[in-house]
Amino acid sequence: MLHIIKLCVGVKEVAELAQWQAQRARLDPPLRHQTRMMPKRVAEILDGGSLYWVIGGFTRVRQRILDVREETWDDGTACCGLVLHKDLVPVELRPQKPFQGWRYLDPAAAPPDLPRGTVPASGLEKLPPALRRELQALCLI
Repeated sequence: MLHIIKLCVGVKEVAELAQWQAQRARLDPPLRHQTRMMPKRVAEILDGGSLYWVIGGFTRVRQRILDVREETWDDGTACCGLVLHKDLVPVELRPQKPFQGWRYLDPAAAPPDLPRGTVPASGLEKLPPALRRELQALCLI
């Protein structure tokens, strides 16, 4: 099994991604994300892999990858279509520096899923407790 990690450009919250994907799934099924480069390790990805979305500098959710297929954009340029499961599964927040395109993500390095019904922390709650206490002691928050 092998995962993919990708920045969710232009999206600030998971709810915004969900709304965008719901609209896309209605207008142009199946739900998929198109990207320029075709992965070379497709068999490993299709063996239970997920797409981990980085939103606002943190890995926040994942979606199972159901298929990887060759597609074309509207202008006829070849691209890759990552067919995704509709469910966005919240994962433990992990800071992630920006990068271009997508990267393979080893399962051992992937953030664990959050328990069902858990909402990921946001804002100051994302800070490690020790840092939050230090900022409070300095009257910065």
